[in-house]
Amino acid sequence: MERSYPGSPVHQRKIEIRTVPLDNGQIIVEGWLTDNRLLAGYHWDGRPRPPGVVHRIGVRLLVGDWPPAIQEAEAEMVDIPHELCPTVADSVQKIVGVSVAAGFSEQIRRRLGGVEGCSHLTHLILAMGPAILHGFWAQHSRQPRPAPRSKEEVQGLPYLINSCHLWREDGPLLQLVDETIARLNSEQEAPANGEKNAGL
Repeated sequence: MERSYPGSPVHQRKIEIRTVPLDNGQIIVEGWLTDNRLLAGYHWDGRPRPPGVVHRIGVRLLVGDWPPAIQEAEAEMVDIPHELCPTVADSVQKIVGVSVAAGFSEQIRRRLGGVEGCSHLTHLILAMGPAILHGFWAQHSRQPRPAPRSKEEVQGLPYLINSCHLWREDGPLLQLVDETIARLNSEQEAPANGEKNAGL
């Protein structure tokens, strides 16, 4: 839960991401980044600066296939600090074709980082990467799937391996996956062995 502090907040950044499924199996992932300066201040040249939203930037991605790949991309800049900011909105076209798999963050930084794009767009899209997978899994898990017989059949597992401490190669979650698959295979083999013995 949030803590209370003696001073008043001066800045707040929010990132909101939502996923909407389409009938053809694709998904639209929309993200918004909002920077809100909560107190008045001064610009670098001494001009007074009122409080308010300084960035309100959105990105929409059309995602499909497996591993999920970005098929279309567009950016919208509603609130910006400089009138020239929208000139880099089309830079998101450079990420079309990028797969949301291992190396996703590196690909985004290489195509949009530094002078190639906008730091706020880049930050937002990097945050959207894991959300794309969550949205994809949420949509495709609405219907039951056959139980996996091996780790290779666990959709999305390569993305999770070594993605954090718990998902490390020798970690507890991969051990749980191995144990679960072994149990499922044993349960599937038991009825088959029973039918074979009954036939004898």
